Amino acid sequence: MKTAADMLAEARTRISEVSVEQVMDRQRRGERITLLDVRDPQEVNVCKIPGAVCISRGNLETKIEAQVPRDADVIIYCASGNRSVFATETMNQMGYAKVASMAGGIRRWIELGGEVE
Repeated sequence: MKTAADMLAEARTRISEVSVEQVMDRQRRGERITLLDVRDPQEVNVCKIPGAVCISRGNLETKIEAQVPRDADVIIYCASGNRSVFATETMNQMGYAKVASMAGGIRRWIELGGEVE
C-alpha cells in the first residue's frame, strides 16, 4: 500500500514544478500565464493571488475546460504545494500541455511579499 507521501513523491516525478520566485519573475517580465488556485472556497475567501482563476481541487475535472483553454500556460497553486501537484497531473492527463505546480503554494508567495487580495 502507498501512503499519501508516496503518492505525492511519485506524482512530482511526472509533472513540472516551478518556484514562487520563477512565477514572480515571469509576471515581472509580463509573460502571459494563467494562475489557477485549487484551494477550497473558504481558503480563497481569505486571500488569493490577484487575477487567479479559482476552481477547487474537488471540482477541477468538471469545471476546468469551461474556464481555461487547453493551450493556456497554467501555473497551479494551493496552500503549500501538495494539491497543486495532483491537480497538475490531472490537467496533464486531460491534455493540458503547459501546466506546472507552484512549489510552496500561496504560503511561500506571501512569505516572499507577493501581492494578494
